Amino acid sequence: MATVKVLNMAGAEAGTIELNDAVFGIEPNEFAVHEVIKNYLANQRQGTQSAKTRGDVRGGGRKPFRQKGTGRHRQGSTTDPTQVGGGVAFAPKPRSYRYRINKKVRRLAMLSALSSKVKENEIIVVDKLEFAEPKTKEMVRFLEAVKAAKKPLIVTEAVNDNVIRSANNIPGVATTTATQMNVYEIIGHDSFIITQDAVKKIEEVYA
Repeated sequence: MATVKVLNMAGAEAGTIELNDAVFGIEPNEFAVHEVIKNYLANQRQGTQSAKTRGDVRGGGRKPFRQKGTGRHRQGSTTDPTQVGGGVAFAPKPRSYRYRINKKVRRLAMLSALSSKVKENEIIVVDKLEFAEPKTKEMVRFLEAVKAAKKPLIVTEAVNDNVIRSANNIPGVATTTATQMNVYEIIGHDSFIITQDAVKKIEEVYA
């Protein structure tokens, strides 16, 4: 098992924690991570784009000019995609981009993302993360103390309003919980800051 230092909110060492190799110590599978991130981004798409085809635009009731003798190309309708004001060829229409991905692949991607943070020394474990009230300055001081990168992801065991509100106004900082985090968030942030309780929760779910 990998042993990682545990820090307190002042950035001082407060002990160590052993991480379960079944969750934080596997060989990252890049294919699974790529597939899950691609699926996540596809599912975020609204799919509301729309344009008119030649059947939707107004006009086209009669031939715009005679077939021969004008020196122009033959044209049978003003709604043709080649005409100004005509319809769009293969126009996009509202559709759903959602699709499902295999549960085993999603699990493998999550374990790969978590393991990559340990492998690349981007994980920061803290003994606890508590604020008496929402204070952006306190959050900034905490992030500086634990030497977090510019884009940290803060993971707590459960929803903590004071932590969320303290981080809301800091560019690049995101917060989530152990049961709501996703692969896209983990990979997209430079530091993975997690509380001891959240580590235990993740190991309960994925071990």
